[in-house]
Amino acid sequence: MRAHVIMQMAAVESHSESGRSLNICYPPSSMIDGRTRLMAVSISIVVQLACTTKEAAISSPPGNPSTSPARTTRAPFGTLPDGTAIELFTVTNGHGIELRAMTYGAIILSLKVPDRAGALDDVVLGYDTAMDYVRNNAPHFGAVVGRFANRIAKARFTLDGQTFTLAANNGPNHLHGGLKGFDSVVWRGEALPNGIAFTYVSADGEEGYPGRLSVRVTYTLSDRDELAVDYQATTDKPTVINLSQHTYFNLAGQAVRDVLDHRLQLDADRYTPVDATLIPTGELAPVAGTPFDFRQPATIGSRIDSPHPQIQTGRGYDHNFVVNGQSGQLRHAARVVEPSTGRTLDVATTEPGVQFYSANFLDGSITGKQGRAYRKRFGFCLETQHFPDSPNQPTFPSTVLRPGETFASRTVFTFGVEK
Repeated sequence: MRAHVIMQMAAVESHSESGRSLNICYPPSSMIDGRTRLMAVSISIVVQLACTTKEAAISSPPGNPSTSPARTTRAPFGTLPDGTAIELFTVTNGHGIELRAMTYGAIILSLKVPDRAGALDDVVLGYDTAMDYVRNNAPHFGAVVGRFANRIAKARFTLDGQTFTLAANNGPNHLHGGLKGFDSVVWRGEALPNGIAFTYVSADGEEGYPGRLSVRVTYTLSDRDELAVDYQATTDKPTVINLSQHTYFNLAGQAVRDVLDHRLQLDADRYTPVDATLIPTGELAPVAGTPFDFRQPATIGSRIDSPHPQIQTGRGYDHNFVVNGQSGQLRHAARVVEPSTGRTLDVATTEPGVQFYSANFLDGSITGKQGRAYRKRFGFCLETQHFPDSPNQPTFPSTVLRPGETFASRTVFTFGVEK
């Protein structure tokens, strides 16, 4: 089975419940212009889908023109106990939206966006200092998770006839890359005119994975109020890869209350049910008639305590949804609206799935920014991804990456307000 590699100039995969066809495309130079135009049309369609008649563009305050270019600054942000330096990057767009991220874990520390009155507030959970993350980031606040985001059953997989054993750091299973995944290493940071590029080289055998994996993740903040996350990776040996961004959002700002009144819409007709250890059963189940049907907007809390067996297993939502449309093409996946502030979040992705997690395992024992206790369901994650346990599930889209191929994936978070 050839690798699933998302190429920005071509759709690469089709998938059905009965099987899978897979193509990796390397377009000749004579086709690049046409395919570039095709991607531009795709992005245009996604942007239109992400808008509603009620939503207003975020405008600049009086005297602060929206034509100001985005800018990026960098500064020291502490050191690890071994003396490794950590850097902090701050990106601000022309509307005043501010992103702060650091080289430890490529973590997004804060993201300030305006409400319907223009007031800026931080809409992501996390800590105030780098050392807080080093001491305890079991929730993976704001981090890039990998080599393999989400779970791998029984902490092992077989590739080309060889079995690889990983750390069992989530009961019997492997979670988010292991004991020291990409969320717990220092990346190399580079300031871009309107964003940040993070690079990391994962050694052959790191956390049990084969191959020397070179990874680049960029955060780009545009004056369209979009935060684009682009992932690229290459390897020198066959391996598996699944990268995601694990930010916890609370659009009310500063995690002042739970997210149960946030209205969620997911472009997903199916989801992947899980067993008692949260490993997919292999079924792609319809959401119709279940608490997983967010095809029409519903509050996160409306069915979160349903007696449905899958809700009980996850203690709420902790499930992968199969994003409608063609994997490999940028398309709308989710929309969230916070009614009291009017803040909105739209998510578009090239990935086949998105893990909706309702922060069921936060319990108030973690003290986050400004001394706030993060309680159960005080945030939500929309982790764009390949399906959990894909290396052990032959009917799922492949996560295999081979030498000479490039893994590429894009997710765009767009912020706005409803008046």
